[in-house]
Amino acid sequence: MSSVDPASKMSSHEPRVSILMGTWNRARLLPAAVRSIQNQSFKDWELIIADDGSTDETPQVVQGLKMEDERIRYVRNPRNQGISKNYNTGLRLAKGEYVAMIDDDDPWIGENKLARQVKFLDEHPNYVGCGGGVIVVDPAGKPFDTAHGKPFDTAHGKELYRYFKPQTDAEIRKLMLFGNPMANSTTLFRRAAGEEVGWYDETTRYSGDRDFWLKMGLIGRLYNFPEYFSYYTMSGENTSIAKMKPHLQASLKIMQRYKGKYPHYFQALLLNQAQYLYSFLPVSIRRPLHVLLARLKRAAVG
Repeated sequence: MSSVDPASKMSSHEPRVSILMGTWNRARLLPAAVRSIQNQSFKDWELIIADDGSTDETPQVVQGLKMEDERIRYVRNPRNQGISKNYNTGLRLAKGEYVAMIDDDDPWIGENKLARQVKFLDEHPNYVGCGGGVIVVDPAGKPFDTAHGKPFDTAHGKELYRYFKPQTDAEIRKLMLFGNPMANSTTLFRRAAGEEVGWYDETTRYSGDRDFWLKMGLIGRLYNFPEYFSYYTMSGENTSIAKMKPHLQASLKIMQRYKGKYPHYFQALLLNQAQYLYSFLPVSIRRPLHVLLARLKRAAVG
């Protein structure tokens, strides 16, 4: 049973945006991601940090952040449950009209990311969610206060590459089955739509975000800004890298649920099967190729 900080229930204000950060054993990286939220020009938000049973100093770090900012709420699972269950623990506490996602090691870029997205969804009621582009950096980390997303090579980390997701709803649907069409830490969506699709599928430990956006695309339109909204740390700790085989296996199973609901199923199936076979190669072969192949895939399908 998860525990919620009593102090998190004190405020009666209903924020426009609930921001969800799932975390597990990344106490060192949390503050940078939180600061990138606090630096936003849009201030009417709550931050829900859902801790999936961390065994490091995460509780103490979050407590310090909460003392500085009463908009931060904290819920902690007594043991690790996996990404989808942890997300749902936090999402069920959300009060905002909109929900923004952010990973604990992927700070937002710039000050107007949230404001731009809120304005878009306010003005386009037939859209259920929107996202943006990503700057991929090495494991050294990345700055959280770079306003314009310029290339960098500092003590914070080195840029590896950057990419945009398909922009329009039509482009997104065309490539929907080739990979996740929405970059998690860049996304904002309507809470009511998330509730309608049943949040994240807790039966799958991997690729839950991909399934979530495939479900969301069935009930409304999607959009990706041609702007860089988030950093992404490429390291051995990422689930899609550290657990590549089960991650891709889950993706193949999820794809089968949407056969006939999105175009190019068989072409996407071939690509995903090729990736799955690739995951059987020794790590010594895959590691030096990973960045190159990931970059090629992003260039081809976003």
